[in-house]
Amino acid sequence: MTARNRRNLWKNLWNKPVEWSPVLQSSGRSRTEEFTWLVASRQAMGTFFELRMASHTLGALALAERSFDLVDELEIQMTIYRDDSTIARLNESYHNQPISLEPKLYELLKLARTIHSSTGGAYDITTGALSRAWGFVQGPKRVPSDLELKSAMARTGLRHLIFNDLDRSIQSTDPGIEINLGSIGKGYAIDRVADLFKNHPFPAPALIQGGRSSLYALGHQPGTLFEPWSIALHNPLDPNQPLIQIKLQDQALGTSGGTFQSFEQNGRSYGHIIDPRSGIPAPGPLSVTVIAPTAAEADALSTAFYLTGPKIAQQIIEQNPSLSAIFLTANPSTQPPAPELLLLNITPEKVVIGNLHSTFIQPGQPLPQ
Repeated sequence: MTARNRRNLWKNLWNKPVEWSPVLQSSGRSRTEEFTWLVASRQAMGTFFELRMASHTLGALALAERSFDLVDELEIQMTIYRDDSTIARLNESYHNQPISLEPKLYELLKLARTIHSSTGGAYDITTGALSRAWGFVQGPKRVPSDLELKSAMARTGLRHLIFNDLDRSIQSTDPGIEINLGSIGKGYAIDRVADLFKNHPFPAPALIQGGRSSLYALGHQPGTLFEPWSIALHNPLDPNQPLIQIKLQDQALGTSGGTFQSFEQNGRSYGHIIDPRSGIPAPGPLSVTVIAPTAAEADALSTAFYLTGPKIAQQIIEQNPSLSAIFLTANPSTQPPAPELLLLNITPEKVVIGNLHSTFIQPGQPLPQ
């Protein structure tokens, strides 16, 4: 690797938190504030991937290189923006015959199918036709005609896919069923990088982040007495305003919201999160954050919970106690609308919340009316 590339890989050592959300915050202890971080980043999957670890981490450079190279390989495998990617080739031909996939990609598609089933179809990776109809793939963003929407809906739904575990193949029953892994692929890449860190000859804690919305907190936060990582979520309407700090250790976090990728037409705002059951972008809350064992699950379920709302989310969490969720809404009775939090399966000692109306609901407890 050339010296110039090395300089591009590593950022300056710094103590201040990164600018994006979720964003790492110090715990307030002097030892943490003085701790030196080593931060590496690379653009991938239409965003950035960032690794944050202690400056004394052994083999950090080689580990970062392997991690980012793996993300690049996974992007080539999963992107719909390259005709030669695995998913693009699959979409092109899997209605003609079953297509065998490499084991880990096949398991990812099966995970998506499981989440689809558990959420009553709210989560669906076959919404490629709908995303194109609304202009979220190549633009321009627009409201499709009734005929366009009907055609896209006919080409949407995991019911069209046939899985065969014997040869890890998948086949579509109809042409035009387009798989798009945009709602789970970034989290999956983070999980694969986390596996590299776990299997490194010199295992070390790290924060593995993909863009503004996905991360995995591996181990404890360096510079503390084996305390969890402290992660801050920001207000999507005011990115400079942190709303809540969450403590994570060997857990993933994913956030979905319709604020950043939206457009307006005829006085109505449309976000990019399309409900596959109706074919129309859902209004939804300001954001939904899910904490899960893996980043793929966190990303997919945050999208699903954004569409289902707290009731279905609570039911799924009660069946899977390793999951938690945070719904951020705006109270329309105040001016400007005040943000409010609904926290499912999260205890108060796991978070730090400022002057904000918050409701904690544990499994088995009724949701507020």
